[in-house]
Amino acid sequence: MSNTPVEPRGLTGIESDIVTKLLSACGAGVGEYLLQIPYAEVVATWGPGSPSVDLVVRPGAPQAAGSANGILANGAVTDPNGSPVGELILWVENGWLSGIEYAWYTDERPQSLPDPAQVEVL
Repeated sequence: MSNTPVEPRGLTGIESDIVTKLLSACGAGVGEYLLQIPYAEVVATWGPGSPSVDLVVRPGAPQAAGSANGILANGAVTDPNGSPVGELILWVENGWLSGIEYAWYTDERPQSLPDPAQVEVL
C-alpha cells in the first residue's frame, strides 16, 4: 500500500460519524479517543481516490493511556440489501487515532466511506 499525502484537513462528517460508531463498541477507556475526533486531521489517503486515510491528532487532545498499537475497533459493512461488502478498521498508534481503513470485498473500490447505518460494529 502506498500512501498519498494530502493537505491536512479536518475529518468530514461521515469520517467523524464512522470513528464515533466504531468507538461505540470499545467500552471503557474510549473517552480519550472520542475527545480526539475534533482534533484529528487527514494527512494521507491510501492511494489516489482511496477512502482509507491516515490520521494525525493535533495538539490539545488527550492521549489515550495504556493503549496498544494496531487495530482498536472494526465493523462489518453491508450494502442496502444486507449483503457483506467490506469492513472498516480503526487504527491507533501510541494512544492516538492513526487511520481509518475501508477494506472492500467488491471488484470496484468504493469512492467514499459507507453510510454509518451500513456498519455493524464487531
